[in-house]
Amino acid sequence: MSAPHVEFVEMYGHIVDSLLLPKVLDAILSRGGRYNIEHLRLGERQDSPSFARIEVRADTPELLDAILADIHPHGAVPADPADCATAVADIAGAFPDGFYCSTNFRTQVKLSGEWIDVEDQEMDCGIAVDPEGGAARCVPMTSVKVGDRILVGRRGTRVFPPEAEMRRHELFEFMASPVSSERPKAVSVREIASAMRKTRAAGDKVLAVLGPAVVHTGGAELVAKMVHDGFINVLFAGNALATHDMEQAFYGTSLGVSLDKGLPTDEGHEHHLRTINTIRRTGGITKAVEAGKLTSGIMYECTTRGVPYVLAGSIRDDGPLPEVITDALVAQDAMRRLIPGVGFCLMVATTLHSIAVGNLLPAWVKVACVDISPATVTKLMDRGSTQTVGIVSDAEPFLRALVAELEKVG
Repeated sequence: MSAPHVEFVEMYGHIVDSLLLPKVLDAILSRGGRYNIEHLRLGERQDSPSFARIEVRADTPELLDAILADIHPHGAVPADPADCATAVADIAGAFPDGFYCSTNFRTQVKLSGEWIDVEDQEMDCGIAVDPEGGAARCVPMTSVKVGDRILVGRRGTRVFPPEAEMRRHELFEFMASPVSSERPKAVSVREIASAMRKTRAAGDKVLAVLGPAVVHTGGAELVAKMVHDGFINVLFAGNALATHDMEQAFYGTSLGVSLDKGLPTDEGHEHHLRTINTIRRTGGITKAVEAGKLTSGIMYECTTRGVPYVLAGSIRDDGPLPEVITDALVAQDAMRRLIPGVGFCLMVATTLHSIAVGNLLPAWVKVACVDISPATVTKLMDRGSTQTVGIVSDAEPFLRALVAELEKVG
């Protein structure tokens, strides 16, 4: 007996060669549903789009809804959708029941019969809709105000998975392969350098997300050079990266270890705390630069070159530095304000910051994640940042190779 509950969905684009159509059909069957491809039009050439209209059947309305939720992120949208539905937020800092949970993929909603792009695309958010202004944007839960109109359900929504957009981004096709310690690193470094050059040439920003191992392994001067040369335009880090970078500038050490000799120095364990104290007494990093106390390093170059940064704190921070934002929600919002215009993100040696920033980035911002542990990249991709390429390497050797590639002409 045929399943009584039916919904028709449509797919459009490179749904065959990008394997979106097989993914949708497999998801329907895996959930216990049935399908019938009512219409299929294949693109005649490699750059031609295809179209499919699929009848989805399920035994219960709950099962049908679960199937539709599974296939929606793959670009399967209800045929002839009505306008999107909204509900008024009745509690500040919480979405209405049944709210639409966003992905990091490009998303559109239908208002007054017209499809409009959702702004500030970000995963794990809701979507605030302004019907009168004809606008919609992703909003984090904590930003919801009483009276906001929040998207509920999937009616009148459609997403554009990264596979469907891949043909438009030939530059980043090298990023389709998964993380592996066996990958030829020279090829990846060369492609990342090319991506950074082209991002800058396009007028977009390169975002660097850095951990303290960048300094510990001797890579601070290399990062400082990239900032100086205009290849890093925004910096996200924590208290430790900035502290140890300035410790190197003041004492030539990182966590008390001489970066020239690789040996602990006398009373070196105090250097990071004395560095923080010096900056706090001076009134902050900018004032330390203006006073001539800080004359080199990553934070010096960011200050003198006008490169904005966000230093997000953690429970283990010493000090912290005056510029460190200790409220996690305030730090998230500070990062969100700097993400528009970012075209490429380089993450080096920081698991928690990488995952946090990955959650904030839309899927079309390509990411290179470098870490000595493959698990960092795996966790990042498991959280939904599927646009990530991983390189298993210690920080300094990678940065040295990257700077060398960026210095090449042509």
